[in-house]
Amino acid sequence: MDWLNYHHLHYFWVVAREGSVTAACDVLHLSQPTISGQIRELERAMKAPLFEKSGRGLALTETGRAVFRYADDIFALGRELMDMVSGRPVGQPVRLRVGVVDVMPKLIAHLLIEPALRLPEPVRVVCVEGKLDRLAAELTIHNLDVVLSDTPLPPTVKAKVYTHLLGESGVAVVGAPKLAEALKPGFPKSLDGAPFLLPTEGTALRRSLDQWFDAQGIRPVVRGEFEDSALLKAFGRSGEGAFAVPAVAERDVRRHYGVKRIGRATGLREQFYAVSVERKLKHPAVVAISQRARLRLTAPAPRADDRR
Repeated sequence: MDWLNYHHLHYFWVVAREGSVTAACDVLHLSQPTISGQIRELERAMKAPLFEKSGRGLALTETGRAVFRYADDIFALGRELMDMVSGRPVGQPVRLRVGVVDVMPKLIAHLLIEPALRLPEPVRVVCVEGKLDRLAAELTIHNLDVVLSDTPLPPTVKAKVYTHLLGESGVAVVGAPKLAEALKPGFPKSLDGAPFLLPTEGTALRRSLDQWFDAQGIRPVVRGEFEDSALLKAFGRSGEGAFAVPAVAERDVRRHYGVKRIGRATGLREQFYAVSVERKLKHPAVVAISQRARLRLTAPAPRADDRR
C-alpha cells in the first residue's frame, strides 16, 4: 500500500497557494533547498511533475492542479477537525467549482448558479470561465464539479462526460427606449434595415438568429459583434442597436440596462446544459441547480442524456 507523506503535501500546497518557493519559505520559515527537496520527494511519490517553469515563476501542471485541489480539501478538513476538538464552531461550506462557457450571458449563469447558494448548508462557489473544450478537460480531471453551457459538447471533444439538458428559453428582442419605440410597430419586419448587435459567429444564439432572420426575410444592419454579452448589452443600452436576450432573463436585462422589449422572436429557442462526469448528478449543489433550472426554464421534449 502506498502512503502519502502529508508534510511533503503541505509544503507543495503552500508553494502552490503562495505562487513561489520564495514566498512559501517566508510562510513556513524553512530554507529554499528544504522545501524544494520535499516537493521533489512528493513528485517521485506521485510519479509525475507537479510544477513547470512559467517565465520566471512556477505554474502547476495538470497533475499539480488535481493534487492541489485534493490538498485544499484535506487541509480544510484538518482545520475543521482541530476546530471540533477545540470546541470552536465547525462546518466548512460545501465547495462548488463551476465552469461557465465564456459566451454564456452572465445573467443566465447567475440565474442557474444562484439556487446552489440557497441550500440549507453553506456553499462556496468558485466560478471559472473558458471555452467549452478546455472546461470539459478540467472536468475530467476533477478540477470542476460541473460546466454550464449553451451548447452540448461537440463530438470532436473526446472527453468522458455527460451532457444534461436543463431546459430552454424563448428569445426576446430589446433595445434602448427610443429605438424600441420606433421598432415595436410592425415587428419583426421592422428589424429589416434596423441597427442590430449580434453575438460573435460560432455561438449558438448567433446561429439561431441568422437562421431566424433568413426565415423572416429580415436583413438588419449589423452595428457590432461581441464575444462578451455584458459588453454587447452596454452598447445596446446606449442605443447603438437592438439585441436579443433569453426571455427568462429579459426582466433582469430590462431592469439593469434600462432597455425595453421590441418583441418576442417567435420560434427561436435557446437551450442550456450542465456537463458532468456523472450520468446521474450527485453533488447537492449541482442537483439544486438542475432542479431549479427545470422549474425556471421551459422543459423541452424528453431526451436521453448524451455521453461524449
